[in-house]
Amino acid sequence: MRRSLLTPLAATAGSLALAATLSACGGSSSADSKSDEKVVTVYSADGLKGEKGDGWYDKVFKDFEAKTGIKVKYVEGGSGEMVQRAVREKSNTQADVLVTLPPFIQQADTKGLLQPYTPAGADKVADAQKNAKGKWTAVVNNYFGFVYNKKELKAAPKTWEELLDGTYKNKLQYSTPGVAGDGTAVVIKAMHDFGGKEAAMEYLKKLQANNVGPSASTGKLAPKVDKGELLVANGDVQMNYAQAKTMPHLGIWFPATGPGKPTTFALPYAAGLVDKAPHTTNGKKLLDFMLTEQAQQQVSAIGGGFAARTDVKATDPNATALAQLMQGVEVFEPNWLDISTNLPSYVDAWKSATGS
Repeated sequence: MRRSLLTPLAATAGSLALAATLSACGGSSSADSKSDEKVVTVYSADGLKGEKGDGWYDKVFKDFEAKTGIKVKYVEGGSGEMVQRAVREKSNTQADVLVTLPPFIQQADTKGLLQPYTPAGADKVADAQKNAKGKWTAVVNNYFGFVYNKKELKAAPKTWEELLDGTYKNKLQYSTPGVAGDGTAVVIKAMHDFGGKEAAMEYLKKLQANNVGPSASTGKLAPKVDKGELLVANGDVQMNYAQAKTMPHLGIWFPATGPGKPTTFALPYAAGLVDKAPHTTNGKKLLDFMLTEQAQQQVSAIGGGFAARTDVKATDPNATALAQLMQGVEVFEPNWLDISTNLPSYVDAWKSATGS
């Protein structure tokens, strides 16, 4: 749900003094312009908030509010959409914390949207899942995947090539690359699996014959798959596993190329403190809270995802099922610097290939 946010008030002398203190510590010079307010605003990619109030965000935000008295204001959309909104608001910053999937968190950094802050517990997060300068840190680990309708299909498809079959005509959809994080992931995985941009675009051009059309939000596709409106769609493991609690026909799978192994890559929810955030101190407190051992234990138990902290070894039934789901799947590591730098050209190539 999108909420209109209040225009920042003029900073008081006290808040300006606090801002200057934070600036000396590496924060923004206009930080905490509303330092007396008990509120923190989060802009986030969809997937971590439950449709029935039963998601990881729902639990973490409720516990955070109870512990600190700080109310969480939440704004949700596609990863690219959230970054674009923050860019538009740079002269009048509204968000305190930004949570997106790669490569959009890297883009947020290059666009000057993030300020350095290393949350408590970030030392337990793998180096590949955090920025060396403290601009962002993974709070929930996750993997890219696809979903299929278990009622309509006897078994999950195994390869990309199978999706070209007429069975999937107007029964297949994936979210828009460049707008949705998981949609961008389709291009990234295709480029890896097919061995480069040209081969990937040649395949996606063929796949377009079966594709229903663009979707700004990946989260809206799983319900269509569960109902049988679609047979296959893209997604990610955390979001789709959580959705499967109320969508009995939803199955998760990972495409292979020809006789090769199914592949995927880590697609973590990465969080950063917004530059010139109106409530910088509250934003820091929320980032710290999301990386506490308690919150990280709840990632699998409640959110259906994977803990970002490597020292948290969840043993709940969800954690066991997720580990089994990932067995036999080859995990590769994308070159996020290359992808972040060249994403516009990759999206343009996709638009040209598919006529989108």
